[in-house]
Amino acid sequence: MILGWLFANVLWIGLASMAASALSGRRPLSGLGWALFAVHWLKQPAHYLAIGDHFNVVLTLAVAAVSIYLGWIILAGRSTSRSCDWATSAVAIGGFAYFPFAEIDLLREVLIGGTAALTLLLLHALDVPAVAGGGSVIALYGRSVEIVLACTAIESIALFAGVVLSVQAPLKRKAAALLASVPVIYGLNLLRNAFVVVAYGGGWFGDNSFYIAHHVIAKAGSAVALFAIAYIVFLLLPELLEMIEGLASEIRRGGGEPA
Repeated sequence: MILGWLFANVLWIGLASMAASALSGRRPLSGLGWALFAVHWLKQPAHYLAIGDHFNVVLTLAVAAVSIYLGWIILAGRSTSRSCDWATSAVAIGGFAYFPFAEIDLLREVLIGGTAALTLLLLHALDVPAVAGGGSVIALYGRSVEIVLACTAIESIALFAGVVLSVQAPLKRKAAALLASVPVIYGLNLLRNAFVVVAYGGGWFGDNSFYIAHHVIAKAGSAVALFAIAYIVFLLLPELLEMIEGLASEIRRGGGEPA
């Protein structure tokens, strides 16, 4: 019974261990957190295999491998820089910003519903005659688009929130970096959703309108926007680049000599 509960809640226990380490400075809690975080990701490939998503199978296994490696570096006392501590804090903050919406139905529905409502308001502001199609569906000219969790940009928002809030830098610059990323990402995401609805509803690209609008143009635009936002964040917080370089160095050499 207890083991089953622990296995089912391994994600939350891992994130809590990371948060406790960030607050207390106790590195063994960080190492434990990374190990439990790895267990969470090792649970995911079975789901992706069942739906034939081989890319995410490889991705989740890679994340699990990196988590195990970082956990080992920390628990073996081989971490010689602040980079692993920063990464632990970033994952704890980003994880608690993202996973409640991914794992808790009520929160997920509220976020998706709110994003769908704001997307519809934006379309109306642009004089587009879109209508609510029930739930998180938006319809235009007889064609419907459903807003799902990936359409809320919560992943990118959580990522930037985690890396920005966890870095040691003056509060003023951290606040500026946060304002330059989180609200901008969400606003651009609403524009992205509106574009997909209009392009698909209007049949801009023929029979492949949804695929081209969503999977090609919108994804390419999102990538360019995120790179631009990341560049601005690095300008505001050069400490981030130092932390990332330090973490990459720790991973390459497996940490330093045991402390």
